[in-house]
Amino acid sequence: MKKLLFVVNPKAGRKVIKADLIDIIDIFEKAGYLVTMYLTREDKKVNSDYLYKHAADYDLVVCAGGDGTLDNTVGGIMRVEREIKRRIHMGYIPCGSTNDYAKSLKISLNPVEAASEIVDGVVCHVDVGKLEKEFFIYVAAFGAFTDITYSTPQNLKNTLGHAAYILEALGAIAKLRPYHMKVWFDGEIVEGDFIYGQITNSLSVGGFKNFGARHMAFSDGLFETVLIKNPVNPIQLQKIINSLLTENLDDELIIFRRTSKVAVKCTEEVPWTVDGEFGGNHKTARISNIRKAVSLMLKEKKA
Repeated sequence: MKKLLFVVNPKAGRKVIKADLIDIIDIFEKAGYLVTMYLTREDKKVNSDYLYKHAADYDLVVCAGGDGTLDNTVGGIMRVEREIKRRIHMGYIPCGSTNDYAKSLKISLNPVEAASEIVDGVVCHVDVGKLEKEFFIYVAAFGAFTDITYSTPQNLKNTLGHAAYILEALGAIAKLRPYHMKVWFDGEIVEGDFIYGQITNSLSVGGFKNFGARHMAFSDGLFETVLIKNPVNPIQLQKIINSLLTENLDDELIIFRRTSKVAVKCTEEVPWTVDGEFGGNHKTARISNIRKAVSLMLKEKKA
C-alpha cells in the first residue's frame, strides 16, 4: 500500500480545514494511500526538521495551509531530496488568507476538490528559489510593506482575509524608507536607492497581479525581478503607481528583469520576506533559481 504524509496547519487562513478532514482523508484512502497526519507547530524549523527526517518514507507528501506552510514543506523536502537523490512528489491544499501561489497554479480553493485534484493529477516540475540558505517557492522581497504578511496578527488574517493586509499597509505608509543598494543580475549591475524589490515565480503577490506576470512560466528557470526606486517627489510617486497599475514600465523608476540569479548588496542589514514569512536580515542577499526542483501533483501540466 502506498503511504501519504498529510501535513496540516490547523490555524491557517479563513477556511477551517478541520471540517473537511474526514472527506479529504477518505479521498486519499480510496486512491490507495495509507495516511499519516502531522499537525504543524508554530516553530517552522520544527516542521522543516520533521519533514527532513520523515518525508523520504512516503510516496506522497500533501500539505494543507497557507503560503508559509507550503514554503516550510518545500524547504524540508528539498533538504532530504539532496541526500536521497530522488524526487518526493508533493500535493498542496490551499487554506491561507491570500493563496497567491495556488491561484497562480489554478489549484482549487475548495479543500476537498483540491484533494481530488492531487490524486487524479499529473506530476509537474516547478522552479524553487533559494535566498542564501533558505528555500522559497514563489517570492522573496524587501522594502515597503513586505513585513506585513508576517507581522499581521493571525486572528486578524483569519477574520478579514486579504483585507487585513490592506489595513496593516495603511498603517505602514509613514514608515517607508529607501535602501541604497548595488544589484547584480545575469551579467548586469545596477545601483540606486530602492524602496521595494521582489524576486518572484508567481502570477500574483499579496493578492495583487504580479508586475511582469505575462512573461512568467513556472519551470523556465527564471525569476521575474522588480526593483522600485525611491520617488523624490509626488510626480515620481504617481508615475510608479501608474506603471504598477498599467504594467507600462517607466524605466527611470522601475527596473524589471527576467533572470536566474540576483545578488543584492547594501551597507546595512535589510529585512527580507520569503513566501510571507520572515526571511532574515541580510547585508548581502544571494538569490538563485533551482529549475524544476519540486514535483507537484496538479490537475494539468504547467509551463
